[in-house]
Amino acid sequence: MIPSLSPNISHNLDFNSLPHHVAVIMDGNGRWATQQGLPRITGHRQGAKTLKNLLRCCYDLGIGELTAYAFSTENWRRPSEEINFLMLLFEQLLKQELEQLHRESIRISFIGDLSILPSSLQQIMALSREKTQKNQALHFRLAINYGSRQEIVHACRQIVQQVHQGNLTLETLDEAVFQQYLSTSEGSDPDLLIRTSGEMRLSNYLLWQMAYTEIYFTDVFWPDFSPSHFYEALWHYQQRNRRFGRLVGTHLPENRSLF
Repeated sequence: MIPSLSPNISHNLDFNSLPHHVAVIMDGNGRWATQQGLPRITGHRQGAKTLKNLLRCCYDLGIGELTAYAFSTENWRRPSEEINFLMLLFEQLLKQELEQLHRESIRISFIGDLSILPSSLQQIMALSREKTQKNQALHFRLAINYGSRQEIVHACRQIVQQVHQGNLTLETLDEAVFQQYLSTSEGSDPDLLIRTSGEMRLSNYLLWQMAYTEIYFTDVFWPDFSPSHFYEALWHYQQRNRRFGRLVGTHLPENRSLF
């Protein structure tokens, strides 16, 4: 069961100006465990608890979408023992939490190439997606075996195929059409990305979708990322001025040329 939000958190947040979509790169599980003289798998177990806490925070705050980078296409380079543990952990968590998430009207979906994942994991993922597809309280999206460059290449291949079949023309291809071929086509672009552990890069994550996303980096390892750290990230988000290329309070007069 997802733990309740701590009542002791008291940041000065504007609860009417929260991001609709939060994305997270959950970094630092292994380093957290190593620092404490524990096996790396212990860090992943604690990291799973942190994700459950974050999901609860988003649910309680009314945040509409949460997308978590659980396993990248590059993570296959890790030791096989760690990969096998992660796959089993994903499967166990989905089995344990599915009914509770469904009762709370949380929708679960997945992005990435799921075809090479263990068959038992694919089955519980399919069940989770089907069972919760009509839920509307929060859309919880897990990126597993995901890489953004691969996603974009896959979209391009689909578009080329549609053009060859006469279902699409190059003249009608624009950003909105292109986005329909991405794995996140059913959601909105992230408003806020949080990356833990002090690393300051995107690591092939939602590159198209994060063109205008506010990015928040923290030195805290993911297993230590608490609800209070999340509130701090939200507070920093609310201090940003999201202009999307515009100048605040200015506009070009009508019929005024730039040159």
